[in-house]
Amino acid sequence: MSIRAWFSTFIYCEPLQKTGLARLNDELAGECHLIRDHDAAGRRWSAKNYPGGFTSYASLARLHKVSSTFAALEKKITAHVRRFTRQLDMNLRGRDIFMTDCWVNIMPERTAHGLHLHPLSFISGTYYVRTPRGCPGLKFEDPRLDRFMAAPPRRTDAHPANRQHVTYPAEAGTVILFESWLRHEVAANPTTGERISISFNYNWS
Repeated sequence: MSIRAWFSTFIYCEPLQKTGLARLNDELAGECHLIRDHDAAGRRWSAKNYPGGFTSYASLARLHKVSSTFAALEKKITAHVRRFTRQLDMNLRGRDIFMTDCWVNIMPERTAHGLHLHPLSFISGTYYVRTPRGCPGLKFEDPRLDRFMAAPPRRTDAHPANRQHVTYPAEAGTVILFESWLRHEVAANPTTGERISISFNYNWS
């Protein structure tokens, strides 16, 4: 063909496991709430930087090292990350991958998470624990957006691969993985329920 797609951006989205998700998510939700209740430093940081919500990002960001529940989750997520790196044709040169950070996000009504990326890692992602009906998904931005310069806007019916943003619905039990340089955000939660997720980063050595 005369036109081919190059430099593709890949996003991975799969259920964490085939069965037992409801029980696992109940256990994780309970522990997420305990972390929020006991993490005074995290609540103080969230009050300034995560209005209305709670994140342990700046206080307890290695939960897989201190909790058996999160350690078990790490093992399951790592299997997905290995699968994703194979799809990306990454040459790890015989080295291993490992989770460097793991933290909780609790987003009540009107809480939002601004546009950002994850430096000092190569794969990042989110696992959804609680996703009330109508809660916002994870919105990704075309990494070339700041280089479009004088380009005209895309049509509303543009082919999916040509769109400048894509939003993945938040679904409990689902793992979403992406390369850490890919910018993303979460819109304000319009529901009265708590949107609970666990975010993480991976590195290799």
